[in-house]
Amino acid sequence: MKTIDIVKLLISLAVPLLTGFGSTVFTINSIPTWYASLNKPWFSPPNVVFAPVWTTLYILMGVALFLIWRSPRNRTRDTGIALFAAQLAVNVIWTFAFFGLQNTLYGLLSIIPLWILIAATIYQFYKVERWASYLLVPYIAWVSIATALNAAVYLLNR
Repeated sequence: MKTIDIVKLLISLAVPLLTGFGSTVFTINSIPTWYASLNKPWFSPPNVVFAPVWTTLYILMGVALFLIWRSPRNRTRDTGIALFAAQLAVNVIWTFAFFGLQNTLYGLLSIIPLWILIAATIYQFYKVERWASYLLVPYIAWVSIATALNAAVYLLNR
């Protein structure tokens, strides 16, 4: 692997991991207090699952970004990177809305566009590097569960 690829890989991993780590400012105090007090549906995962799952997803996202970034530059690749950046930003917005503001409705209103942006990113990545799109499938699966969970928590706590 070339030195430039190693640098790209490290940056690609750092971007989602640091973004996720930065989002913990919204979750760290809310999970054991506010979130713990909410009525949750039967399919709600235990709180201990969230950190390892999100860390794994952020690593997969980073590898996917690396595979796209090292591909030849063209409009399709650049659109994929822009969509990746957009979904990552909306991921932070959802975390802020749901945990930071402690607002299940705002969370729901932001997680739906997040899901759409992830799907669009997967589609765009597929056109550039199929493995990059495959690496995002666990992410959209988890956000699908999170969307159902967010909707159920909203309905159970109105």
